[in-house]
Formats: sequence, C-alpha cells, structure tokens
Amino acid sequence: MIRPILDPTRPEDVLPRWVARYTRYGLYGLVIGIPLGLFALFTNSVPDPSFPWFSLPAQFRLPVTQPRIEHWPVSYTVAIWLWIAGLPALFFWGYTRFRRRWRLGPREWLLVLPTLAMVALTTYCRSFWPKPTPATWNAPSYTFVCWLYCSSYEPLWSNLAYGVTIIGLVAAASVARRESLGIAVEALFGVLALPLGLPAIYDAHRRYVIQE
Repeated sequence: MIRPILDPTRPEDVLPRWVARYTRYGLYGLVIGIPLGLFALFTNSVPDPSFPWFSLPAQFRLPVTQPRIEHWPVSYTVAIWLWIAGLPALFFWGYTRFRRRWRLGPREWLLVLPTLAMVALTTYCRSFWPKPTPATWNAPSYTFVCWLYCSSYEPLWSNLAYGVTIIGLVAAASVARRESLGIAVEALFGVLALPLGLPAIYDAHRRYVIQE
C-alpha cells in the first residue's frame, strides 16, 4: 500500500489525524473490496444481475452459493460499500501524493475532482447503468442523493444530484476568485454530496481556519 507523503514543514501538507487515518483505512477498504467482489464469481453463477456476462463457468465455481442481500451476494455487497466508503480517500491520497508533481492544488483535488466524479457517476447511473428490477434499498451509490435515485429510479433525485454538482462547480469558481461566500458554498456541496463530498468539507474547514 502506498501511503500519503506528508511534509510537516509545509502546513498545507499536514492533514489532521482523523483525515490521515480515514485516508489510510479508506485505501485499505478499496483494496480489500477487490478480492471480496471477485470471490462472488466463485460462489454465484451471476454475482451482479446488471452484468450477466460477469460470470464463471460452473466448473470453476465452488460447490457453495452465497446468500444475497437483495440483488447481490454478501461478499459482493460488502465490496461495493467498501468502495463507496473509501472512494473519497483517493482524493486525499492524490492530494498529498501528487499535488506538487501534477501542479494541482487543494481546490482541484478536494473540490473539482470530486465534483467531476459525481457528474460522471450520476450520468452513468442515469443513462448507462443496467438497472436491476425491482429497485432496492441496497443499491450502490456514492452520495446520499444518488442513493435516493438508485433505490427508486425516480428521475427527480437524479436531477437533484446534477443540481448538487452545479453547486460544486459554483463553489470551485468562487473559491478560485476568493469570493467571501466560496467557503460556505464549498461546505454546502460537501454536505449535500456526502460521502463523496468529504474532501470538500475538509477543504472548506481548512480554508476557514486559514482566514481566521
């Protein structure tokens, strides 16, 4: 596991202990989720009904079948939610690891990239995700508002998710121009986009402390 590179001589590099701990364990969760997801291939003929091609021939499967939580086997469900819980850690990790190398600052790593990720995920779920039937509370989703859509297929919630991404883009523009409301808008986006918005909440807090 590659750990974040922190330089204590640079204040902008020092993540709070809880953020550093979350980043570490979030990355562990992302990695652990891979074998858990793949294990479902060896126990269930079709681990994910959205992708029936994601399967193994019977001769390669174990003589056991995992129980399902709604549409998905237990290990596959755990893997999905580990990825959901750990995705924001990637932005913290990228911020500490590659910020100076790629010349992307905290605005890009902690606000712009999560916003763009939400745009991509919302578009995928709305237009491309083969939705299992019926809709279920256990639907994988990277923000609470996206969960409302993925667990109901009601377009209103997807529209609201796009509205949240607009708030994120407005926050990015406001922060770049150092407008007084930029921090508040960034914090609002972070809350509305949880858990994916966690980096934005941290960045808004960081900016507020710097201004004090």
